[in-house]
Amino acid sequence: MSFFKLGVDGVQEVLTLALMVVFFFVVIYSDIALTYKIGIGALVFAVIFITGLASQALKQQKEQDKRAKK
Repeated sequence: MSFFKLGVDGVQEVLTLALMVVFFFVVIYSDIALTYKIGIGALVFAVIFITGLASQALKQQKEQDKRAKK
């Protein structure tokens, strides 16, 4: 069962979830400036977004290769 509809496999999904949990702990329990927290949040969002995008591109490439072989 998938928690997200990112199109990633199980290992990538677990790593993404772990990244989100670590981010929440950093934002809530750290004593750093708000601008750094926003920067960390933007970085985490970018990593999660790029992971999903790369996974979708890889799946599309595999499907295209399968069609080309037929």
